[in-house]
Amino acid sequence: MADNFDTGKAHDSTEDNLNRVVALLRKHDLVTGLVHKQDMPRRDLVEGLVHKQHLTELHALLDDMHSADVALVLEALPLNDRLLVWDLVKAERDGEILLEVSDAVRESLIKAMDSDELLAAAETLDTDEIADLAPDLPKDVIQDLLESLDAQKRSRLQSALSYPEDTVGALMDYDMVTIRADVTLEVALRYLRRLGELPDQTDKLFVVDRDGALRGVMPLQRLLLKDPDAKVADIMAEEVVTFHAEDDATDAANAFERYDLVSAPVIDGRNRLMGRLTVNAVVDHIRQESDNDLLSIAGLREEEDIFASVWKSVQNRWAWLAINLVTAFIASRVIGEFEGTIEKLVALAALMPIIAGIGGNSGNQTLTMIVRALALGQIHPDNAKKLFSKEIGVAAINGVLWGSVVGIFAYLLYGKPALGVVMMGAMTLNLLLAAVMGVAIPTLMHKFGRDPAVGSSVMITAVTDSGGFFIFLGLATLFMRYLA
Repeated sequence: MADNFDTGKAHDSTEDNLNRVVALLRKHDLVTGLVHKQDMPRRDLVEGLVHKQHLTELHALLDDMHSADVALVLEALPLNDRLLVWDLVKAERDGEILLEVSDAVRESLIKAMDSDELLAAAETLDTDEIADLAPDLPKDVIQDLLESLDAQKRSRLQSALSYPEDTVGALMDYDMVTIRADVTLEVALRYLRRLGELPDQTDKLFVVDRDGALRGVMPLQRLLLKDPDAKVADIMAEEVVTFHAEDDATDAANAFERYDLVSAPVIDGRNRLMGRLTVNAVVDHIRQESDNDLLSIAGLREEEDIFASVWKSVQNRWAWLAINLVTAFIASRVIGEFEGTIEKLVALAALMPIIAGIGGNSGNQTLTMIVRALALGQIHPDNAKKLFSKEIGVAAINGVLWGSVVGIFAYLLYGKPALGVVMMGAMTLNLLLAAVMGVAIPTLMHKFGRDPAVGSSVMITAVTDSGGFFIFLGLATLFMRYLA
């Protein structure tokens, strides 16, 4: 969808815009507060004039900002200021901005809008954009929206909503240009000129037959540079990267990166053109997946508005904190089983965190590599064993190398050679454990259809903590007669 933003109007960075918005809001609050405290005639009139003055300036600033920049400003403001700014945004830009803001902030904005406002905002969007916004809209608004659309748009929207969120069909764009293979390039060019404008991210036209089946694509570069009298069938590219609506969106994103695509056709089982996938939709999907992975690794259940209420933030964070608490109790019980050993050599208590900490870091390194490889489809049964052996080798070398360093440090610090040997052995064994779990946990989660990023870091840390304590204190117990 074309944006109403004039790029020549604004040259300031988003940070500058945010600072200006915040300054105007603070000035507005300060002056309004001072006027309110004054005992003067016609105070209500003065308050109204002051209120209007600052809000008019803020309104003009927002009008000059790109929708994406307005979205970033809204995400950076506390709820009350956010809603004040949201009320000043032009109604015809509501839909664009709702698409740009994060899911958590979008929820707060939608709650502040009535059904008529939401319906008007959605009606300014294209079908694929409405589909992106639909999951956050109330059911009555969706129903009114379906009734307000023409038959073609209604059918397309229902089709888009029928596909799962992480499929190509959910990202598919219906706004595209098709031509026939039996016309000349000159005819195709005249057709484009009659259209007046092309859909965003149009780098090729789709060549179809009378039944709508895809025959090839016509890159715009060929259309412009080749002989106008040539037939489309003679110039078009027949080898085309295509997708089906049921394909996984992440796999499609990887294909876009691999083949440097700007757009690609989406076809059904009979090779009929259904729509297209564009690079902007793919980039949005990649960004969202990246954000979700970061949140999942940290144990957060969903994206969180940084200015959400305390209770809502607690609800979002409690689950994995509870699991962490359980694993911490397990680690404490492991230590408790070796109280006698620790009492005989207090130095063990000071050295334990080193073993557990290095093991956790190493495990998370392996985990990150495996999760990324799974996301890119690089791991399959034929190479899984080799990958596992490689990670074991890396852990063994790192364990011996850094275990020796730590062992020498322990010997120099406490003057006990056996303690250095225990440190090196414990470090090596815990890094090997971290490597095994760093490969096994995400691989097994992926095999059983779970997101390998969700909670894996918490699980790795739990295993390397408890396992590290057990290995270190167990070895110390075995070598106690040399340590005493």
